[in-house]
Amino acid sequence: MSTFKYIDLFSGCGGLSLGLHNSNWKGVFAIEKNDDAFKTLEYNLIKKKKHFDWPEWLPQNAHDINEVLNNYELELKKLRGQINLVAGGPPCQGFSMAGRRNESDERNDLINSYIKFVELVQPNLIFFENVKGFTMEFKKNKEKGIAYSELVLNNLRSLGYIVQGKLVNFSEFGVPQKRTRFILVGMKKSLPKASQEAVNNFFQELENNKFKFLKNKNLNFVNTVEDAISDLLQSNGLVDSIDSPSFKSSKYGLSKSKYQKYSRKNIKSDIPDSHRFAKHQGSTVAKFKNILELTENRRNLDISNEIRERYNIKKHTIIPLCGNNCSPTITTLPDDYIHYKEPRILTVREYARLQSFPDWYQFQGKYTTGGKLRTKEVPRYSQIGNAIPPLFAEQAGIVLKNLLL
Repeated sequence: MSTFKYIDLFSGCGGLSLGLHNSNWKGVFAIEKNDDAFKTLEYNLIKKKKHFDWPEWLPQNAHDINEVLNNYELELKKLRGQINLVAGGPPCQGFSMAGRRNESDERNDLINSYIKFVELVQPNLIFFENVKGFTMEFKKNKEKGIAYSELVLNNLRSLGYIVQGKLVNFSEFGVPQKRTRFILVGMKKSLPKASQEAVNNFFQELENNKFKFLKNKNLNFVNTVEDAISDLLQSNGLVDSIDSPSFKSSKYGLSKSKYQKYSRKNIKSDIPDSHRFAKHQGSTVAKFKNILELTENRRNLDISNEIRERYNIKKHTIIPLCGNNCSPTITTLPDDYIHYKEPRILTVREYARLQSFPDWYQFQGKYTTGGKLRTKEVPRYSQIGNAIPPLFAEQAGIVLKNLLL
């Protein structure tokens, strides 16, 4: 196979697929349940980049993985021998340390769907990503005391794969965010070059390649919040938002860092996509302003109890960001963070920058949602908060190809 072909499961808005596209992989199809997240992937990677050779038997729209497994088992089996890689990670909310870990969360069962998919297609390689909590044992599951990561490793071994899993911090690969994730790589035992050493080497190769990779991109090895978003300030001058006329956006400022130049490559517009400022009440702006002053020497941490009491804040998490450091892990909740310099939450575009999405990547669907709809809807902030940073995915894509050469 001269072309490296992959399938992206639980693809979300396409962060992993974008990284694989940039490392010269070719997508066959992507499976994503949510319409809005799929629309973002479709708009950027199917329509703009023509990245997927989508099969005729699968409608080109949002799909639940179990629906695909149930309706297209024969077609999936016919792909055996044609697919180099099955990539992606099931939704992480049930394992996440950011919310309440819930071992009965039905989304955790999607891991079994993932394994069933691998069993049907039998790709040469597997690349699996999930939250750090995935490596921690649940107390009540059937295999009490065993982490889900161990169960997945054991299941994949029984399917004939040599596997290795490790925690990886994406900030060490140029992403301006401290985001540690469980990465699992698997290689089919029957491949000529298959060995435990080759699979273990994936992580060492990632480490070895990152300096050359980032240098070739003209990027620093460490990128801070300021490096990422200081050209997107409200103080650049307010204009009407492109897609929400009743909201304000701002024009681009001067590119002040290598990271900003990288993010804005080939951008012709004066106004960034998805850069809509929240409509904060005057009292909220004043409160945020005070919090930024009070936390000048204590950033990237949740606000203190003293500040909570002073402003009667009940919210679970509020983190004022630090400009001269990487951001903490961004979640799907934009209200969790205060901009490092301006008394406001981040825009969708600033979120996207912290996840290493380039500015040409345009997000589709609602900006935010709330209440019970959070479990069903995936607005723009959530799409980004759930994504694999494309800058890391590209580096992974290069090393995965090397496993097959």
